[in-house]
Amino acid sequence: MMDESDSVLRTLGQLRGLGVRIALDDFGTGYSSLGYLRRFPVDKIKIDRSFIHDLDKRDTAAIVRTVIGLGAELGITVTAEGVEAEAQLDMLRKAGCGEAQGFLIGAPARASEMSRLLRSQEKLRRSG
Repeated sequence: MMDESDSVLRTLGQLRGLGVRIALDDFGTGYSSLGYLRRFPVDKIKIDRSFIHDLDKRDTAAIVRTVIGLGAELGITVTAEGVEAEAQLDMLRKAGCGEAQGFLIGAPARASEMSRLLRSQEKLRRSG
């Protein structure tokens, strides 16, 4: 799908017109590149978990901060994937990252489990 054909661009534009948000997953690895930010109507950048895992390395931290800043400049939401430690989350918050996902936030769950979790959270809010 990541070719530059007019039909792909037209389809992505139509999807956005319907309210579908477009995310560039695993940013920084594989087929994700800066060029895609210019060519495609992207709403979200998801920083690949390999970068978050190596946040303690100076060069990697600089890259992550730069991607977060780039997202802010372009008006694109940035999500950090694979957040597993408080120190990672703290650094990401300080850098201005608005979203995070990973085992620190919550483990993957089935839809039925999520429904139960949301219901219990709603009960806690009502009783509190």
